[in-house]
Amino acid sequence: MRIGFLLIPGFALMSYASAVEPLRAANTLSGRRLYDWVHISPGEPDVQASCGASVPCPMRVGDNVRLDILFVCAGGNPASFSDKPTFAWLRRLAKQGIRMGGVSGGPYVLARAGLMSGRHMTIHWEHASALQEELPDLMLSRSLYVVDRDRLTCAGGVAAIDMMHRLIAHDHGSELATQVSDWFLHTEIRPAGGPQRASLSERYGIHRRELIAALELMENNLSEPLDRKQVAQRIGLSTRQLDRLFANGMNRSFAEHYRSIRLDRARDLIRQTPLSITEISVACGFANTSHLSRAYAARFGHPPRVERQKTHAE
Repeated sequence: MRIGFLLIPGFALMSYASAVEPLRAANTLSGRRLYDWVHISPGEPDVQASCGASVPCPMRVGDNVRLDILFVCAGGNPASFSDKPTFAWLRRLAKQGIRMGGVSGGPYVLARAGLMSGRHMTIHWEHASALQEELPDLMLSRSLYVVDRDRLTCAGGVAAIDMMHRLIAHDHGSELATQVSDWFLHTEIRPAGGPQRASLSERYGIHRRELIAALELMENNLSEPLDRKQVAQRIGLSTRQLDRLFANGMNRSFAEHYRSIRLDRARDLIRQTPLSITEISVACGFANTSHLSRAYAARFGHPPRVERQKTHAE
């Protein structure tokens, strides 16, 4: 099987390595060349990862290639990649019947190219909100990886090892796949639908069932924030009990924490999407751009327009 890796500048090195190294291991452990791979660049002959390491790419976007699968590897801010020749080339390969995959931010590139319509997919949690705002009709989940017919998408990081375990098991049996995973000390293979992030309990160091339920409601209702009374009713508490719950468990008020979650989402959208500040205000539950700007400056020390200018300068 011949696999291509299209490396987008700023790609995540760990995610890429977690995808390509299991192929090398499968060859070594089987004593046969089961997989070949080639690196492809959208432009320069060497593509630099987010950590500064460079990978030589003997092939370029637009070249005639014989591939069984093409994985797009991206990271950093995949929303900033908008190279039309690359999108057109990806669409041409898909029409030729080549299976298409995306790792970490790579699914963003596939979606931008119009290749994820009607297919379930995933992406790294850092990019999920931006992608959903830009392309709201996508069937996007927060899984570790998703295989939907001829599309393979992976959230990145070490989740790529789990996805490649499935690929190798499908191609050459579970025994070899297990040997590969053992070689990388990845002894607990996670299911495709496993969570990308630690639970709310682990993230915040909390264990009260009611507080976890309240935080889940808040994180799932950002464009139209719930008020204290609505959240309290849904988790079976009074508003006074809800206030005490946040004061004791989070060391901040309900309103302060809710605003913080919404501002974090706004910053992600400002950095990772071309959405206007007005659109971001609506998506994050602020009454208008002035309301967002005041809250944003109070939290981050500068208004949204300055955040966007800084992102473009980088």
